[in-house]
Amino acid sequence: MKIRTTKYGYFCADRYGSDHVSYLNQGQAVQLSLDLSSGAGFGSKLGYGSGFFQMKIKLPAQHSPGVVTTFYLTSSPDNQPGNHDELDFEFLGSDGPPYTLQTNIFAGDNGGREQRIHLWFDPTAAFHDYAILWNDHQIVFFVDNIPIRVYKNNKNLGARYPTQEMFVEGSLWNGESWASNGRKVDWSKAPFQALYQGFDINGCHFGRKCSNLWWSNREYWQLNPKQQTEYENVRKKFVFYDYCSIDKTNAFKECHIP
Repeated sequence: MKIRTTKYGYFCADRYGSDHVSYLNQGQAVQLSLDLSSGAGFGSKLGYGSGFFQMKIKLPAQHSPGVVTTFYLTSSPDNQPGNHDELDFEFLGSDGPPYTLQTNIFAGDNGGREQRIHLWFDPTAAFHDYAILWNDHQIVFFVDNIPIRVYKNNKNLGARYPTQEMFVEGSLWNGESWASNGRKVDWSKAPFQALYQGFDINGCHFGRKCSNLWWSNREYWQLNPKQQTEYENVRKKFVFYDYCSIDKTNAFKECHIP
């Protein structure tokens, strides 16, 4: 099933901070605001079992250490604790370049798989495209169609891989406790505002047969040669934190898979 949304209400609903959510351009865009009273979040009405999920985002323009803007898939749309899967884009607010994007993967409530890159552009100046490919063979995070992270399904070797129903989410919140090296949010700059548009969901509703849909075809089981070159370039030039490199004896089985 393909959902190319033109109306916000058809695709999603407010998750929290509804008075900090604004609908723009006849419902084709969403603005989230963060101030001392609240942040905000929205999410899809439907859950998915695989697919290709895209969002265009423009980050808050002002001085914003501690402010976190997100686009992610989660099996716990109401933030209930317990066993869950999650695929995260997390943009960490800053004073300016370099701008940091963190990705993370939870599987069976087991997270801690953070990787961080420095973006090669200013994400506050214009909209950029962020996407997640998720099928039975790999998860790929894309920035402007360039793969920045690949996570292979190696469950047969003991690694964990997301399998639950996932909802598409966006949020803007105060992450000063971990996202800014102890720096506090400068509330004199509030409200912070993030803009979302271009919701483009190619998703298989959870529980339905998904193996015959395009993102599950063999050509999407691995990167093509052009994508592999782009990915290696990102790894070489822009990745500055990788959970697998921090502790070579860590418990993540995928870090030891050749």
